[in-house]
Amino acid sequence: MKILFACSEIAPFSQTGGLADVCAALPSALAEAGCEPIIISPAYRSVFNSGIPLKKTGISFSVPVGEKIVEATLWKCLLPRESLHVKIPVYFIQQDAYFDRDGLYSENGWDYQDNCERFVFFSRAVMESIAALNLKVDVLHTNDWQTGLIPAYLQILYKDKEEYKDIISIHTIHNLAYQGIFWHWDMLLTGIGWEHFTFDKMEFYGKLNLMKTGVMYADGVTTVSPRYAMEIQSPIFGCGMESVLQYRSPMLRGILNGVCDKQWNPATDRYTEVQYDSETVFEKKPLCKQALQKELGLPDQPAVPLFGVISRFAHQKGIDLIADVIPLWVEKHGVQFCLLGQGDRTLEGRIADLASRYPYNVAARFEFSDALAHKIEAGSDIFLMPSRYEPCGLNQMYSQLYGTIPLVHDTGGLADTVVDLNDETTETATGFSFFADNVHDLNTTIWRALNVYWNKKDVWQQIMLNGMRQNWSWSKSAAQYIRFYEKFLSGRKD
Repeated sequence: MKILFACSEIAPFSQTGGLADVCAALPSALAEAGCEPIIISPAYRSVFNSGIPLKKTGISFSVPVGEKIVEATLWKCLLPRESLHVKIPVYFIQQDAYFDRDGLYSENGWDYQDNCERFVFFSRAVMESIAALNLKVDVLHTNDWQTGLIPAYLQILYKDKEEYKDIISIHTIHNLAYQGIFWHWDMLLTGIGWEHFTFDKMEFYGKLNLMKTGVMYADGVTTVSPRYAMEIQSPIFGCGMESVLQYRSPMLRGILNGVCDKQWNPATDRYTEVQYDSETVFEKKPLCKQALQKELGLPDQPAVPLFGVISRFAHQKGIDLIADVIPLWVEKHGVQFCLLGQGDRTLEGRIADLASRYPYNVAARFEFSDALAHKIEAGSDIFLMPSRYEPCGLNQMYSQLYGTIPLVHDTGGLADTVVDLNDETTETATGFSFFADNVHDLNTTIWRALNVYWNKKDVWQQIMLNGMRQNWSWSKSAAQYIRFYEKFLSGRKD
């Protein structure tokens, strides 16, 4: 099975979030399962600055964008993953007027005004690449709004062409909050007729919606956890698209993202003070905590609970809730907090004020550091993740593998991956969950967790071991994707 992944970012070449990780990890897992993945992504400035050598393919072609004809040039390399036994080709579509910029989608906090035009070009160029490269694709797998036009192109503009007639399309929603909504006149850029600008196709409250376009035209739709697949069909989480997703519900599937166990493994982690596994965790994990406290300038206090946070600083992630609860736990109980991330300047300011106010209890780094992220996962006692919504989430899974107990809001992928400790789950619990996204419920759950940490060492250690024994391998996710692909391939070719 040959699968073409169209994605707007891919690690380690271009990245703003978890989408880039998934678009590298899932194809790798599919390759190990015997599939033939191919990846196509824009040739951003960061791609050429990644330090990974690219080769010219010598292939260029013209792409219509509205009334313009724009040239596309293809570059190529192999996906750099050390553990991968199969080589995966990655093609980059170069058009410097669109992609030779500092940011991927925005700069200095502002979206690029021509984002619609940029990803109309990219989507149409992906379609043209199939013929230019003679790819013989079975599955065209698109991701988020930036590639939402591709399933529509497949059905509307390319369906009668020989190279495309047996291709099925799968569209994945990674975060429904970002939909690619543009004014209606941008429809002219797409080359698709106005007869498709209707409530049951591409139109969304008078505007063009590229995420909706992908959802409506794809053969199948996935999202990144089973719970999130249910949530986005409700008014609370549907972001205005709940009726669309209810309509497509028979073709919608939630498949949990996986974890790269080569990168996130405490037994082999090159960033941590020491390596450990479930046999040595109680002996060696405290050394990681000590090293983390030293690096962050926090007092070396082994008995003091240390909460870790690695997050985009945004309202979605509940960073304001964390800021609200820190003073209570620092002033009354001497608890320590370490936070890594960046984002909303107001939220950064609140956390910076707390770090200044409580220098012996709160440490913050407003950046992204892969090395420090690994150290926080290994050195923290509790990982705090009070996201208001979370399509999948990865850090709660990383935490469990590292014997760091997650404390999460019961939503999306967090609900699918963390078993809350209660009277019925004493043997199977992997963390703590709270149900309402407010300070009261968060504080109550922190108290539940700390009561176990201070007073029930055997229960605490059992939760740690339960988490470390979980299997979050991408191979499980890949097997589900293969079954989903096969469902539509069998229907298309019958």
